This record gives sequence, C-alpha cells and structure tokens, in this order.
Amino acid sequence: MDSAAAAVVLVTNDDGIDAPGLRFLVDQLVAAGRFRVLVCAPDTDKSGVSHCITWRPALRCKRVDISGATAFAVSGTPADCASLGISGKLFDGLVPDLVLSGINIGNNCGYHVRLLCVYSGTVAGAREAFLYGIPAIAMSYDWVAGKSSVNDLKVAAEVCMPLINAYAVEIKNGTYLKGSFLNIDVPTDAAHHKGYKVTKQGKFMARISWEQTVYKKPAVESYQTANMDVDSEKDSELDTSSEDDLLFKRVIVRSSYEEEGDDMDHKSLADGYITVTPLGALSRTEADAIPYFKAFLSRLLTGCVQGWPNGTC
Repeated sequence: MDSAAAAVVLVTNDDGIDAPGLRFLVDQLVAAGRFRVLVCAPDTDKSGVSHCITWRPALRCKRVDISGATAFAVSGTPADCASLGISGKLFDGLVPDLVLSGINIGNNCGYHVRLLCVYSGTVAGAREAFLYGIPAIAMSYDWVAGKSSVNDLKVAAEVCMPLINAYAVEIKNGTYLKGSFLNIDVPTDAAHHKGYKVTKQGKFMARISWEQTVYKKPAVESYQTANMDVDSEKDSELDTSSEDDLLFKRVIVRSSYEEEGDDMDHKSLADGYITVTPLGALSRTEADAIPYFKAFLSRLLTGCVQGWPNGTC
C-alpha cells in the first residue's frame, strides 16, 4: 500500500474500543489494503450517551495495539473521540478523509437518531465529524437476543465494505454529497441480506420505563436491542446503603412505530435490506407544524385563544 496515496479513515464507536464490531471493521479496512486506518474510540462502553461531550476534564488517551492501525483508547464520549480524531492533534497532524462509527451492536433506526431524541452515541460520532466537514458513516447491526452471534458482526463488517470502498472513491473524486452523512443498518440475517436500499428515517422507537431494584449495578436493557445479553452481564453489587434510598433501572416496555412505507428505515431493515439513510445535522420538523404555529401565534397576538382569560374569537 502506498501510504501517501491511501485514504485516511478514522474509526470510532460507542461500544468501546474492545467491542467486536469495531475490531471486525478495522480488520476489514486493514485487509482491503487501500486505507490508512486510525482508531480513536472510548475506553469503555459509552452506549446511549447521545451527542454528549466532555468539557472540563482533560481526556486521557492510551495507545492500544490493533494490528495494521494506529489506535487510542480515550476517556471520553463518541463525540469526543470523533472530535479529537479529526483535529490533527492526536495523529501528528493527520486529518481523516472519512470517519466510520461502528459497527454498533443494535440497530439505530427511527427516532433513536433524531437530534431532539438522540440516544445513539454511534450516530453522534459520525455526526460530530460531519459538523466539521468530514464525510462520515454510522454503521449498526440489528442484533436479536438468542438469534445473533458475535460472528454476525464480522459478516456485517464484510457486507459494509463495498459501500465504504465506493464512498471513498466518491470522496477522492470530490463527487460525494456534502450536505449529509450516512446511517447504515445491517439486518439480523446479514449473510442473506437483500442488498442495499436507500431509505428515509422513520418513527420507530423503543419505549423506556423504570423498575425498582436492590442492585447498584443492575443489568440494564439496551434501548436498541431490548434484553440482549452479549456479555452475559448480570445484576451485581447488592446495595447496602441507607434503606431510605431508592434505586431504579431502565427497562424496555415495548417498541412502537407508526405505519411506515416501504422506503422507511425500520421496515426496510426488518424486510432484510441493508438500509442506507442520509441524515443531516438537525432533525426537520413535520411539514404541517410551520403553518400550525404561525396560526397559533397569530391567534395569540390577537387574543383569540379559547380558554385563556379574556380570550375571544
């Protein structure tokens, strides 16, 4: 590989630098022989931290041995890692041509990635790069507890490579679309996917509630996968503090989504497609919201709001 001509790719994630999805992705990039691979990822699992950033504490960066790549584990969030990785400060002035975030364990469809309801640290890593003008792709695998295995993450990395290679060519030629970044979701049966499909962001969402617990470190359900148990994590550390204290853990109560068309991300993913969803920096409001609130403010200014004191219509 001619290192001078090779595209520079930065890999981050939210599952942590030791996560199998990231390691399989890096393996594929290195094996391709056409990329200079950099890794800047959280030192621990930072799933569901959204686009949170670290402001006051300094970030601690530790070199990690990953074959074929230059890698650092960072004491920050996915957005921190993407920001530091593209800054040129960590990798001796090197700025990536492309940022890849993933491969995440669990899909990132629908409202999970909207800016005002953004749980996904994976998507935040890609968005942070996009905000600074660096092309970016977020990638996730639709893990299903009891059905999926770690090897499926390897297959997910493999099936994403043709898209990554093609996008790298677009970037090199200056023909990629600069107004968006990509959110890729790979179906559960990754080995028998139906192909790539460009989709729109739907309204799928896992509904979260709470249950009281007696453990300080309960096994918390993932908002993405609901009851997945990748590391066989169990409740641990029985709480022995004051009996007046109450402890609660998150639980998934149900998944919900409005009726979706064939071009929506979650439905297409469930149908077996690798979904390719262009995203922008900000979520756009519903089309009918603008005229509604214009009329609302008009009524407010004229005093014509039913139920308000002295309101007349």
